Amino acid sequence: MVVTRGASVGLRVRAVCDGDASLHLKNGSAEEDKGMRMRQLGMRTLLLLWLAASAVAQSGPAVQLSHTTESLRGVSAVSREIVWASGTHGTYLRTTDGGRTWTPGQVPEAGAIDFRAVVAFSADEAFLMSAGPGEQSRIYHTGDGGQHWTLQFTNRDPKGFFDSMAFWDSKHGVVLGDPVPDEAGKLKFEVLLTDDGEQWRRVPAAQLPAALEGEGAFAASNTCVAIIPGDLDSNLWFGTGGKVARVFHSGDRGKTWEVFETPMVHGPESAGIFSIAFRDSKRGVIAGGDYKHPNQDGPNLAFTNDGGKSWELSKLHPLAYFSAAVYDRRVDAEARRERAIELKAEIKGNKARVKAIPPERWFLVGQDFVFDLRPPADPQRVSPKKGSGMKFNAASAFPEGGVVVVGAAGTVAVVP
Repeated sequence: MVVTRGASVGLRVRAVCDGDASLHLKNGSAEEDKGMRMRQLGMRTLLLLWLAASAVAQSGPAVQLSHTTESLRGVSAVSREIVWASGTHGTYLRTTDGGRTWTPGQVPEAGAIDFRAVVAFSADEAFLMSAGPGEQSRIYHTGDGGQHWTLQFTNRDPKGFFDSMAFWDSKHGVVLGDPVPDEAGKLKFEVLLTDDGEQWRRVPAAQLPAALEGEGAFAASNTCVAIIPGDLDSNLWFGTGGKVARVFHSGDRGKTWEVFETPMVHGPESAGIFSIAFRDSKRGVIAGGDYKHPNQDGPNLAFTNDGGKSWELSKLHPLAYFSAAVYDRRVDAEARRERAIELKAEIKGNKARVKAIPPERWFLVGQDFVFDLRPPADPQRVSPKKGSGMKFNAASAFPEGGVVVVGAAGTVAVVP
């Protein structure tokens, strides 16, 4: 099998040989015969390497047994060995051996709620966020691997609905909720912050820009909020959908805000920005579409190089509905190291080398596939076996590189 890359998204595969691929020997001298055998051996070796490379390029995600059939929309990779996931009916999962064993559990007295987000910091510590009307939106914490859970916050507003959760570090986090009317009747998104990992406070509605009628956020993959872990400037972004598709940004952890228009698809309540991610304070991506029409091409992917002020639509086509966009953490770390070396040289007055575009790798999660993008190369489409019925919702990048993906019916898979 030979894998050929085309201008369109994904891989095209065509068969080029059937039966014996070896060369046929003709009558000749012993030297000629020996030479022919050596060439044959070389061709066989090349063919084996060729087929092996093709198999790697075509290989699907490595599926892991999760021991649950719940729908999963939250996942957090601490390392290649330690990963947490979360889902319906108060379910959470944890592996500490790289997915060889997943152990599911249920938070006490939470069997009726849906955990759409999990953020973990170790095999012992994790936060869970549930999504649902009013008091079904909650925040939990464990410090002992799930043996005990503390209910940290319950949304008492009957019109409230949590969407996403992110953390700069284990003490400083943010939760985003759909717009609710403030005291003056203006719609404002709910933004909660913690400064100690225990107590949560609302950002005063007066500090927040007004939401538009029919604007909301999506609790599809816990990626409609973006931060940069360890960011000293405390940048915070979130994307919206529905009647409009906009990006909200705060550079001071919620004190002040600015709002930017985007060219992303919008209009129906099922369309808009489902995911937003930044690899640094300037470069980011937004992804989404219309989840009711998952195979519909359209303006579903865009990029920024100025912190979200302007967005340029992707030239990749055809596109689809994407529930999550995730940058590869190992590649990003390498790019940051390269930049730090350059800056150090510039500070010392040394002539900066002209560098190529920093290395980049990121993943887009579709309903039944994952795009592995490593510009400027064409994207690689990673799909489960036909007939598997696997559906994907959310993803989390490993610090060591690659991504873990979760979805319906307890789906857990890894793209290395």
